[in-house]
Amino acid sequence: MKKLEEQMTLMVNEINDFRNGVEQLEKIKDQLKATKIKMDLTDYKTTIEIHKQQMTSCLKSIKSFENRFENTIMQAKIYPNWAVVMFVVSVIGNLVLVLYLFM
Repeated sequence: MKKLEEQMTLMVNEINDFRNGVEQLEKIKDQLKATKIKMDLTDYKTTIEIHKQQMTSCLKSIKSFENRFENTIMQAKIYPNWAVVMFVVSVIGNLVLVLYLFM
């Protein structure tokens, strides 16, 4: 009987210890839920701001290159003036010769 009482006492103690452990875990869980973690984003914000400035400067340089390229294309002449004049003169000359031969 004495052995049974000792085992019962040990079981009761173990159950009480288990309940205490569960209660402590519940308290820790509640504390974790209540705890709010704030991230420090200042380093990231500065990095993003620097990247944004770099992207803006790159976009500006691309736009300026695009404008210069378009202006160069608009001002470029495909054929030189003397070649165009010679072509027109040869076409008119050929038309005059053809008309002269058929008349």
